[in-house]
Amino acid sequence: MSTATAMLGRTFKHTIRYPFTLFNGVLMPVIMLLLFTFVVGGAFDIPGNYIDYITPGMIVLTISYGLSATALAVNNDMTKGIINRFKVMDVSRSAILSAHVVSSMFRSLIGIAVLVGVAFVAGFRPAAGPVEWLGVAGLVVLVTFATSWFTVALGLFAKTPESAGMVTVPLIMLPFLSSAIVPSGTMGAGIKQFAEYQPFTPINEAVRGLLNGELNTSSTLVAIAWCVGIALVGYLWSLSTFQKRA
Repeated sequence: MSTATAMLGRTFKHTIRYPFTLFNGVLMPVIMLLLFTFVVGGAFDIPGNYIDYITPGMIVLTISYGLSATALAVNNDMTKGIINRFKVMDVSRSAILSAHVVSSMFRSLIGIAVLVGVAFVAGFRPAAGPVEWLGVAGLVVLVTFATSWFTVALGLFAKTPESAGMVTVPLIMLPFLSSAIVPSGTMGAGIKQFAEYQPFTPINEAVRGLLNGELNTSSTLVAIAWCVGIALVGYLWSLSTFQKRA
């Protein structure tokens, strides 16, 4: 437990020392929320207030925005020799990887808390009660857990810090090609089908349904299934790659 705590404290210190990490994971989603709501949101034909539509999507997008820092931190550990030092110090491999996952989740949850607070100030008025909010919290934790493990695997897989930043780009872009910003039904042929069958659209709709006070059962089940699958693949891929390279 002491080793895990030390590794977790190390990742938190790295986050504080790199302001760009906090900007990308906390402030950037807020800036995008305000831009879409007050600059371009009026151009979209969305029933009701646009901020009530986009806030659930921005919650999911906030998670993906903080992932590049995780991949970069993991890759730096692998390529700068720090892993070899930990091996000499008999530090548990699981503690090293778990610390990156917990740190990534912590940054995402802080970013989401700030985003939701700003959304309320900007006019966000969800119909969710306490039970629905608990459902949103549980789903958000599950999504951050799954994407964090997958990102750790990507960071371990990348050969250089530069490539580690690039391999997370698809994860950052996928929410833009989902129902996060506009309904998938308004998209052109091809993109619409892609949006409807990629993992972030059911996650968006599950969070949106809960915040609207109306559980979307099918989207929620599909979202949970995607998260479990992504987490399992990320966890197994991480362990396999770490054992080969460390």
